[in-house]
Amino acid sequence: MSLNRMFFCVFTAHILLLSGCAGLLLPEPTPVRPEAQSATQDNRAQETPQSASAAQAAERSPEMIFQALAAADRPYQRGGQSHASGFDCSGLVAHVYRAAFGLTLPHNTRAQSKLGQSIAREALLPGDLVFYNTQGQTFSHVGIYLGEDKFIHAPKPGSAVRVESMRGTYWTRRYDGARRIASI
Repeated sequence: MSLNRMFFCVFTAHILLLSGCAGLLLPEPTPVRPEAQSATQDNRAQETPQSASAAQAAERSPEMIFQALAAADRPYQRGGQSHASGFDCSGLVAHVYRAAFGLTLPHNTRAQSKLGQSIAREALLPGDLVFYNTQGQTFSHVGIYLGEDKFIHAPKPGSAVRVESMRGTYWTRRYDGARRIASI
């Protein structure tokens, strides 16, 4: 079994366990007293747009991660954006966002690098876009952050969609930044 398939199986099982069975494992919620509820509402009013969008991304990322990992081992195909045709890097991102959220993103890495808001590497959440300089120009490659310093991407002709560590020397040297698409 390939490392990508093994990661896919373990990660998918983890996501399904958390999303599908969470209600069975958690106790019933305790009713909130009116005074506590108004304090909670006051705290929400003070949230920054960044913290609200981070919470949104964390809540909705399981479907995105599932869609991204479902593309693992599909062949690289320049201009590809489906399981049938294969994927290039920006096509993979466009496909995942469309399948997971119904959002239409441009099929162009540079255009994708201008969407959403810039995110510091330390603030990455699953589903954020990570960008790299792989062709001697900034933002020439994109992948989807999965968590734990891993991302999924369609690397190059002759290869397949795969999960890689962002800690690798090749990727560390070429990292250009990350973006969070605010509308998820």
